[in-house]
Amino acid sequence: MLTYNFTNIGSDSLYEYLYKCIKNDILLGSIKAGEKLPSKRSFAKNLGISVITVENAYEQLIAEGYIYSIPKKGFYVTDFKQVIEIEKKTFVKEMVPLTGGENAYLADFTSNQTESELFPFTIWTRTIREVLNENQMQLMINPPCGGVFFLREAIAKHLKEFRGMTVLPEQIIVGAGTEYLYGLLIQLLGNEKIYAVENPGYRKIGKIYQSYKVLCKYIDMDNEGVEISKLEENQVDIAHISPSHHYPTGIVMPVSRRYELLGWAAKSENRYIIEDDYDSELRLGGKPIPTLQSIDVSDKIIYMNTFTKTLSSTIRMSYMVLPESLADEYYKRLSFYSCTVSNFEQYTLSRFIENGHFERHINRLRNYYLKKQNTILNAFQTSSINNKIEIYNETTGVHFLMKIKSEKAEKDIINNAYSKGIKLSPLSQYYKNNEENNNIYVMNYSSLDSEKIDLIVEKLKQCI
Repeated sequence: MLTYNFTNIGSDSLYEYLYKCIKNDILLGSIKAGEKLPSKRSFAKNLGISVITVENAYEQLIAEGYIYSIPKKGFYVTDFKQVIEIEKKTFVKEMVPLTGGENAYLADFTSNQTESELFPFTIWTRTIREVLNENQMQLMINPPCGGVFFLREAIAKHLKEFRGMTVLPEQIIVGAGTEYLYGLLIQLLGNEKIYAVENPGYRKIGKIYQSYKVLCKYIDMDNEGVEISKLEENQVDIAHISPSHHYPTGIVMPVSRRYELLGWAAKSENRYIIEDDYDSELRLGGKPIPTLQSIDVSDKIIYMNTFTKTLSSTIRMSYMVLPESLADEYYKRLSFYSCTVSNFEQYTLSRFIENGHFERHINRLRNYYLKKQNTILNAFQTSSINNKIEIYNETTGVHFLMKIKSEKAEKDIINNAYSKGIKLSPLSQYYKNNEENNNIYVMNYSSLDSEKIDLIVEKLKQCI
């Protein structure tokens, strides 16, 4: 029976500490691949902790792909090959559609905008006043090409505490939206490279790459993420993926596939992985999934994130973390670009993060969306259409997938719903050249009025 000492767990909760202990033993080989873990009840009794603590630890390990469960048999360690023999490189550093306003739909499940009531107006206003009073001189100085140093320093600290990433502020480049950063990356990496995006995936990404006249290929996914063999077949150089919270499927890439990806990237000097961590802060079940960047030893991961989902869709502030070698290249070749985010916004956000407001805001968002999700799911599951729907992947962000069991075609259900003020987005639209009608819908609920959910469900009933 596995035994762990809980006397010095630091700031971790009991389940976080247990999760880390088991994970470390798996990585070190102390717990072998295929080995059966103790049952939740017997394990809890042996350790002197609650069953729910063991259950939460196991669920996090399952989510990351370290273990798997077999119904009525138990929990087993995943057999995966760690590509960790790659020698870490060292580098010599040389520091250098228009909107119409209010939504007219009863329910728009295609919208991922944040409700205005969730924005911390009072704290943000106070922070603005502090910046105006204390940073007047800095506000009038042009920022470096990568952004205000204080903001990049605050982001680096946040990534360390929240995502387990150890990066330098100089590796962080701030820009007005991820679309702008994609353009910078193409110039940095080269437009002769072959870029790849996930299929299915967020459609705008592929369109942006194509607008820059680069060769962009759509790589099929299985239930663990992009298929490595397809990357090889298509001679891909740059893979743009979302391993922790894939949109729209909600797939979480297991650790085995992550190491396979890192191994693929390490095989060629020209290969890189763009890790799009959009929506990662809003994982509603368990701990956030560790990033690819945090386990990379070959300097191959370009990490990207944005503040548009956590703060507001109208705050166009994003950032990327470049590998040290690429950061050097960026400052040598692209430092003539001015930072596209105003000093005013950057200093405000940096102070907002440093004062702990951002962390508290994220916690508030997660609690709010979890409550909202429970309300919405309960309305569906207790309604008369419960036997006609199937809901899954509801813990990976503020959307879920819903399969409608109906003889009607997707287009008919969509049109019927539209006539009743409900806007639906089928999963099939996120595929490249896919004409299948699976009646699976991507249900974004961040801007949904949960007080109207009973009416919405009743209207949907009439459509299917």
